[in-house]
Amino acid sequence: MFSMFTSIPLLMAMATPTDAGGSVWVQFVPFAMILAIFYFVILLPMKRRQKKVKDFQAALKVDDRVIMTSGLYGVITKLNDERSVQLQIAEKVRVDVARASIGGYQGQDPVVTDSAQS
Repeated sequence: MFSMFTSIPLLMAMATPTDAGGSVWVQFVPFAMILAIFYFVILLPMKRRQKKVKDFQAALKVDDRVIMTSGLYGVITKLNDERSVQLQIAEKVRVDVARASIGGYQGQDPVVTDSAQS
């Protein structure tokens, strides 16, 4: 007895193969588009933000009124080196802090944001 279900594998074996390969370049296009979107949406803004923060920290000078990322306000009294500054947070109270901990100038929007710190 010939069943309809036994003929399905036979019909599948007789089917002609389809050309699913195509050009290698056509297969590469979606991958390249994903990389381009990732670059323009994530990496490029991150690089711009890092450059802005680096330029801000390099431009700090004595007598700048700043706010630290921890929320302390102070005035820069001395530039120790490229990594730290001396900050006066109260009368006769001076502390050495890292330049990276300075978030911006007092009364202005912060240069260093929470997303840039991590």
